[in-house]
Amino acid sequence: MFSVTVRDHMMIAHSFRGDVFGPAQRLHGATFVVDATFRRAEVDADGIVVDIGLATEQLKAVLGDLTYRNLDDEPAFAGVNTTTEVLARTVADRLVERVHAGQLGEGARQLAGITVTLHESHVAWASYERTL
Repeated sequence: MFSVTVRDHMMIAHSFRGDVFGPAQRLHGATFVVDATFRRAEVDADGIVVDIGLATEQLKAVLGDLTYRNLDDEPAFAGVNTTTEVLARTVADRLVERVHAGQLGEGARQLAGITVTLHESHVAWASYERTL
């Protein structure tokens, strides 16, 4: 399996519901380093997994819809704890929508999967992996 990873970041505000979250139940900010890894069994006729430029551009666009936002106020997250895991899935799902829409190029339609990893810090991160 071949893979290509691109990286960006996002800065959000949010709060959590539930005693398990302790002080994070209060509104707080988070900055995530975000890695999106694109996988396929074989490279295409040009010898690539995905166009790195398009992948970088589309990751930036997806994150642009989330960054500098209080996610508690976003209708898409109503009633949802926007944990690192949930946000990783959200970013992956939105990237897959863009693959299906052709925004990562025709070759990207042959991708086998995408993994999105959100790094909360240098010692903690969460990932979501999905197939296409």
